[in-house]
Amino acid sequence: MSKLAVVPGSFDPITNGHLDIITRAAKVFEQVNVVIMNNSAKNSLFTVEERKALIEEATKKHSNVKVESSDGLMIDYAEKVGAVAVVRGLRAVTDFEYEMQITSMNRVLDENIETFFIMTKNQYSFLSSSIVKEVAKYGGNISELVPSVVEQALREKFAR
Repeated sequence: MSKLAVVPGSFDPITNGHLDIITRAAKVFEQVNVVIMNNSAKNSLFTVEERKALIEEATKKHSNVKVESSDGLMIDYAEKVGAVAVVRGLRAVTDFEYEMQITSMNRVLDENIETFFIMTKNQYSFLSSSIVKEVAKYGGNISELVPSVVEQALREKFAR
């Protein structure tokens, strides 16, 4: 049985914190599917297609990482691809409460898919896509926070 894990998120855009979690998951699981969860309630800066291209570029050195998107429930996607696990990143204690609720709901929907939490490296514990977008919008230096392809894409978005 292949040990496939799903790393879900909106990734608008992907940050070095996200990459830290994906890279570490790729060392543990045979296959890692990064799934962009398309939340129509969110007002995203990047389209799903743009996010997919950015993630593919940022993760291209990992042969066992695949990037896809989904409009439905994450657990339905995980079942469809035969995942045995969901990998979630934690930055701080405040993330845990939210993640515990999501994990508990997912367990009700499918108790066979386990959730693994990976603590992000301390240097990324404050990092979020929202913060990155805000800093980039006003021309701040984000070179240590995102892959270079994302930095360039943000510059282009905010130059318009």
